[in-house]
Amino acid sequence: MEISDTSATAQARARTWTKVHQHLGSAPGPLTYEMVHQAAADYLEESDDLDWKRDLPEPPRNGHWNEFAKDVSAMANTRGGLLIYGVANDHKVVGVDWDKADLRQYAQWVRNHVHPYLPDLAMFRLSDGAKTLLVVDVPASEMAPHLVHGRSDKDKEQQAFTVPYRDRDHTAWMAEHQIERAYRDRFTRTGSAEDALRQHTDFLTRTITAHATGPSAWLIAVARPTRPLPQGVPPLDRDEARSLLSLAEKRGRTLTPRHIVGPMTGMGTALSNPRPGLRRWVSSTLELDLGRSSMIELHHDGTVTIVSNVSWRPRSEEDRLNADRDIETDSAVPVSQRVIEAGCGDLIAAVQEVQRKLRLDSTQQIIATIYASNGPGPLEPRTAGSFGDGRESTPPYARTPHHIQPVHTLLSPIAGDEEAGHAAQELTNDLMSQFGL
Repeated sequence: MEISDTSATAQARARTWTKVHQHLGSAPGPLTYEMVHQAAADYLEESDDLDWKRDLPEPPRNGHWNEFAKDVSAMANTRGGLLIYGVANDHKVVGVDWDKADLRQYAQWVRNHVHPYLPDLAMFRLSDGAKTLLVVDVPASEMAPHLVHGRSDKDKEQQAFTVPYRDRDHTAWMAEHQIERAYRDRFTRTGSAEDALRQHTDFLTRTITAHATGPSAWLIAVARPTRPLPQGVPPLDRDEARSLLSLAEKRGRTLTPRHIVGPMTGMGTALSNPRPGLRRWVSSTLELDLGRSSMIELHHDGTVTIVSNVSWRPRSEEDRLNADRDIETDSAVPVSQRVIEAGCGDLIAAVQEVQRKLRLDSTQQIIATIYASNGPGPLEPRTAGSFGDGRESTPPYARTPHHIQPVHTLLSPIAGDEEAGHAAQELTNDLMSQFGL
């Protein structure tokens, strides 16, 4: 949960398309004080995704529910929205006393009273120098319904969970049948997200099978936003896709320790020449006899996919014949740990550039696996020395599994270099641990 009052930090997590943007006809982008002031001057009415508040949140008194936790949960349970503190009921901008705003306390209230936890809540300050507003941006939650834990005046000793939601311009409580439907919707969303990732993975495995010329192992990784793109965001054009890929290639080299050329760097000029696909841009060397075969796709909905041959390495003709003979004899397909690591770094870098360019305001769900083009068979890990350089070899204690389970991670929309590097390393570790490494 973002609790900083620094606009550059907190607003990076906030959504880029809100009720205020819609009212003003603004393009997706950061919310500003001027935008809020204009919306209030226009008497923009409260709705299920906008709640004007005159005074700062206060602690619960006389056995009441924690109102701040209730308001946040209600927004998350509906479709997300803004709680804006410093605007009176008559839409006059009165501001708040920022010295009395305790963002850490507000975050603690949400942690203690809202279940399950809301990780993407953003709280930040807007000011024109004279008056200050507190904006709480609540995203629509994939984990809804969120329950509020507390007690009421009538039964002060009885702790209970209830489920609030926004009903037009006020907060109401869900009835039993509404709660049941909310849980059913959550499970449906989860299943749909998993199905979408699986469909991308299945398509990529069929593509690899069609292009692979011999036994080989491939890294397949897919990243998909957990929520649709903000309204009004156009798809990337070719120049934007080219520029984005160039930035991702350079940044990818810094996310993970590298002693090998990563998939994106190894694509050479093919990377900077994306071709149109079905609602996507595709850079590929699968059809070219050009070193390591790789492909990266930038989908118009914010999905990013990458595949790369993790068995190929530059070698002499004699080494190549010996390696091919070993594969035919032992049926073991080599898997390079260094290429896996570089490929995961390239994916995360591309995902972050897409997030920034398309102003994605949701967490990215990421899946990665290793696929054998010739069907089930032993996969043999190849690792380098302790410093990651030199010739790769297979540790004597390594396992040679026939199947690799898909691994998952999440990447927040404001992830910095440290978090991004951790996500790439997590994918690598989870894949290679299945070899006993």
